[in-house]
Amino acid sequence: MAAEYETIAKAVETEIEISRSRFISRLERVEDEAAAREVIAAVRAEHPRARHHCSAFVIGADGRVQRSNDDGEPSGTAGAPMLDALTSAGLSDVVAVVTRYFGGVLLGAGGLTRAYRSAVAGAVLEATRVRRGLRREVTVRSSYEVAAQIEAEARRRGYGIGAAEYSDEVAQGFEIAEEEVAGLTALAAELSAGAARVEAGGIGYVDL
Repeated sequence: MAAEYETIAKAVETEIEISRSRFISRLERVEDEAAAREVIAAVRAEHPRARHHCSAFVIGADGRVQRSNDDGEPSGTAGAPMLDALTSAGLSDVVAVVTRYFGGVLLGAGGLTRAYRSAVAGAVLEATRVRRGLRREVTVRSSYEVAAQIEAEARRRGYGIGAAEYSDEVAQGFEIAEEEVAGLTALAAELSAGAARVEAGGIGYVDL
């Protein structure tokens, strides 16, 4: 699995006009293919009078799921260039939908290809990018005093701090890179004189 990849923080909508045709681009972050198709359906419902709702999406840390749809435009003139705009930008977990209101002027295959790619590329430029990284969930159980020391040092080292549970001890959660687990374990042992208990949990992608 890729250690890190990039997606977008929130939805973006932009518009360009070429030869009186309007190209409205919607870029949204999605977790899976089903969510991407829901976005496409929602955009279609928002613009029922538009002639085309072309789409492309990339899903997964390694971009393993890639789909595109010309939605009635000549084959290869819409979905493929849209997909290329996403992959060239290095984005994943994102869907792009370009709604076209025809302006009465035929653009030709080359013109359509440039228009759809430009529409998505423009939306990408407006988007706030977010890095996501593979992180291990680790829980450190220790006394209140030691927990405060561990958290302070963990923040200094740049470890991701998760939720904490408080009872007769503190169960402090961390989200850290796999190579940092040994360092956190050693830190907990040193500050607690070996009394702290470190429990490694699942691994997954988180926003950095």
